[in-house]
Amino acid sequence: MTAQPEFEMHSADRPTLLVTLTGTDRPGLTSAVLSTLATRGLEVIDAEQVVLRGRLILGVLLSAPRDHKDLKEELKALASALDIDISVKKGVGDNEPRRKGRSQVTVIGHPLSAVGLAAIAGRIADTGANIDRISRMARYPVTAMEIAVSGAEPETLRTVLAQEGVRQGLDVAVQDGGLYRRAKRLIVMDVDSTLIQGEVIEMLAGHAGRLEEVARVTDQAMRGELDFAESLEHRVKALAGLPASALDEVYDAIQFAPGARTLVRTLKRLGYQFAIVSGGFSQITDKLAAELGIDYAKANELEIVDGVLTGRVIGEIVDRAGKATALRQFAERSNTPLSQTVAIGDGANDLDMLAAAGLGVAFNAKPVVQAAADTHLSVPYLDTILYLLGISREEVETADADQPT
Repeated sequence: MTAQPEFEMHSADRPTLLVTLTGTDRPGLTSAVLSTLATRGLEVIDAEQVVLRGRLILGVLLSAPRDHKDLKEELKALASALDIDISVKKGVGDNEPRRKGRSQVTVIGHPLSAVGLAAIAGRIADTGANIDRISRMARYPVTAMEIAVSGAEPETLRTVLAQEGVRQGLDVAVQDGGLYRRAKRLIVMDVDSTLIQGEVIEMLAGHAGRLEEVARVTDQAMRGELDFAESLEHRVKALAGLPASALDEVYDAIQFAPGARTLVRTLKRLGYQFAIVSGGFSQITDKLAAELGIDYAKANELEIVDGVLTGRVIGEIVDRAGKATALRQFAERSNTPLSQTVAIGDGANDLDMLAAAGLGVAFNAKPVVQAAADTHLSVPYLDTILYLLGISREEVETADADQPT
């Protein structure tokens, strides 16, 4: 007898049985239900289980027995003995395949209100898309939810949900839900006000007694109101005569963005590569790269003569276009397709880099940058990037416990 083709064995009109269990979670509950089903020699077609605040919900889709009424009675008796609820529903076919246009939507709130999440769900429905699954990625210091969506193109969702996110005060990221989202990636970060708190050039200007002047120019440059190269030349001139030892003092005073070490440590464990690119100075970024184990770094180099800053930079300036060029160079060196790069930045100087990357993230960014990036994060925690990559807070904490630093 010729074996029946697999696609016929799983045809849409095949009789199936959906068993749904709800009850207080405890060890052995799932095993008891599955053991009862096992006595009938049934095939498990699909199964899914979730536990919320100690409440278990288990769904099992099975090939239907010839007489499911006997099984239904047996399961009812089991439910009574275990003090759980079980429903049995006969039907046909497997789950419908997810529709084309798959996206992963990450929603981050601080806090995440029911009103806000309802609004996001409503806008997803407005596009004609379906929510296939919701799972929590983090519960503190922010609440992050990942929503699997099908039936709408990611670009359509991105436009609609970005607007709703602004209205609700939520950060919303939409990414293609395809296979390559799980691939190892190259992360390229801006430094000042992204990887670290504050601006190095302003810290140096404070040592030179020129902080107010330099801070004003920096702010204009980051908003895109001044040409970066021109603004850098003006600000570096203000540092002329400063002892090079001030660079060490500034480095010692640097504070990383909350979650920066967690982000780098976690993704390095997973085989990701990291790069930093900065309109700041290599005398600082090279040390940062060494301290964090970052693979690539590029920045401007301050000229130092006889232990004193001359007020000039050496070589080609790393400006807006230079940052995008650096990202492409890092991607080539690490054998990473541009589609699998993630760029993170906050200022107008980062715009070309964010646009060139597969995913551009505006981190606590200026409005012009938020509007142009694929997504933006308004919370101060850099490790929220992990949730965009499908990594949960629980997984991070477990890895840290297993491999303490």
